[in-house]
Amino acid sequence: MEHILEQYKSVTKNNVETWFKVGMTTDFPENSGACIKYKTKQIAVYNFKRANTWYAAQNLCPHKMEMVLSLGMIGDKEGIPKVACPLHKKNFSLEDGTNLAGGDLKIATYPVKIENGNVYIGFSD
Repeated sequence: MEHILEQYKSVTKNNVETWFKVGMTTDFPENSGACIKYKTKQIAVYNFKRANTWYAAQNLCPHKMEMVLSLGMIGDKEGIPKVACPLHKKNFSLEDGTNLAGGDLKIATYPVKIENGNVYIGFSD
């Protein structure tokens, strides 16, 4: 399973090579997540309506190695937007993927842009 985890690497806006259209803003639930597929990756997309911001991260939980993060509850911890894994409740930052409880488990994050009602996620491959 480790080989699956290795394909997920965080992307910043500065190193985006492809903006991939994943749907319309109306296709995604408010204050929740949904999963899309890009090549061999499953990506969780979050419409964090309460914060008026969109986020994208790997859907793969690095702890249990299950594709479940799009089903996790989103919120914030001390002002940091986060997702809680539905399997074990570990909290990951939606901004940079860090484990908010400490430790070395981390998730990959991806930039999101909204243009003309379309949602795009940035990838470097």
